[in-house]
Amino acid sequence: MTTVQEVKTLTHFIGGELVDGKSGRFGSVFNPTTGNIIAKVPFATAEETREAIAKAQAAFPQWRDTSVSKRAEIVLRFRNLITENIEELLQIICSESGKTLEDAKGEITRGLESVDLAIGAPQLMKGEYSVNVGGQINAYSAKYPLGVVAAISPFNFPIMVPLAQTSMAIAVGNAVVLKASERVPMTALYVSELWKKAGLPDGIWTVVNGDKDVVNELLENPAVQAISFVGSTPVAKYIYETGAKYGKRVTALGGGKNNMVVMPDADLEQVANAFIGAAYGAASQRCMAISTIMPVGKDTADRLVEILKKKIANLKVGSYSNPETDFGPVISQQSKEAIIAAINRGEAEGATVVCDGRDLDIVKESEGFFVGPTLLDNVKPGMEIYEQEIFGPARNVVRVDSLEEAIQLINRHELGNGVTIFTNDGLAARKFTTEIDVGMVGVNVPIPIPVGYHNFAGFKGSRFGEGHMFGPDQARFFTKTKTISERWMTGHTTSTFAFPSNND
Repeated sequence: MTTVQEVKTLTHFIGGELVDGKSGRFGSVFNPTTGNIIAKVPFATAEETREAIAKAQAAFPQWRDTSVSKRAEIVLRFRNLITENIEELLQIICSESGKTLEDAKGEITRGLESVDLAIGAPQLMKGEYSVNVGGQINAYSAKYPLGVVAAISPFNFPIMVPLAQTSMAIAVGNAVVLKASERVPMTALYVSELWKKAGLPDGIWTVVNGDKDVVNELLENPAVQAISFVGSTPVAKYIYETGAKYGKRVTALGGGKNNMVVMPDADLEQVANAFIGAAYGAASQRCMAISTIMPVGKDTADRLVEILKKKIANLKVGSYSNPETDFGPVISQQSKEAIIAAINRGEAEGATVVCDGRDLDIVKESEGFFVGPTLLDNVKPGMEIYEQEIFGPARNVVRVDSLEEAIQLINRHELGNGVTIFTNDGLAARKFTTEIDVGMVGVNVPIPIPVGYHNFAGFKGSRFGEGHMFGPDQARFFTKTKTISERWMTGHTTSTFAFPSNND
């Protein structure tokens, strides 16, 4: 039975201050490792959300008119505060997400890459200038912030994704409203304090906690100019369609069903080690986690499965406080039950359970939300566990006879977030990278997530809209470009009714 101990009542962060919720509705924040409720998070009403947006809108003009160099200085101070307070951040992230300390450190490091890119906003904000394009006319372009923009972030990366969604938005001059996941709101509130200490003006950073009422207000409110979303594919589709309906700029990143293709010439020991970390790290709750491994040829598959079976048996599942833990719990009891049900259905549909994470003592006895590492062999297209994204440590082996078959299967799937191939054959790698219809591709790289200064996004049902989460495209997404044609008169002119041209 779940127990309740030292339950905190959380707030929103609006107008530079921690603000109590008014709705009387709260959600429970769990420590997934223990199953205990550790906090109550307020769910804002549409009216509370409108008030928060209005404060952000009022703060925007002064921030827009602040020099981009000054804005970058504040972002740099914010970065330094993150590194100075990393130990406290780690404890908050681990307690509300269940991540291991090592995984949380990695998440912060990747999040800082986005902050580092934002510090370079002065370079990314530069426009273009052309002299005497016609008739003593000079033409130039200039980038301006949009105004109030919103970010809706997922539970699986309490700090990395919000930093990726918001750092550049702030640096280029916008006011940001963040709707953090109601499952991990404490990290976002702590980050709010760091922005305040860094000198960010009140109202430029806002956190409104809640559920669909907050989301729908952000989508419909005319003051919100852009939406950045990361989550499941069905919700991403809804966010994109609704935001577009209300005339907003939207980038909505959905789920991933990521594959690792293994060629016969690959070093299978190396492949197995790469797969273990990429498949089961963070309890497989990553949109870039490897869901399916595709060995090419029966011999490759047989040998690889035997190696994986031994390695998976040695993985340690437990609390983030134990330094020997490889991965911790999933985010909720509902997630745990859904993952186990998916394993049951996969077995019923004919998959072979090679490693069974349902049978571990910690899964059966702990009040935490643990699921052990599971590997299913002989998985076929059409099985639910192949077609659907399972956000937990249930991974698949899909055997294929050729590289061509692997490419066809991957390209036919509705999701196209990430994919990787392990091979020592340059021609095979070139064929794969050329023909695969997936947004992020790796060659001998276990998780092909780009560094923060390269663009991040998938294809097909993994992305709706044309924006990216990482990379320089962030500066474009959160700005609008004006093109100005300018002439200073040196004498009298006469009227002309011809279409303007550069012939003068």
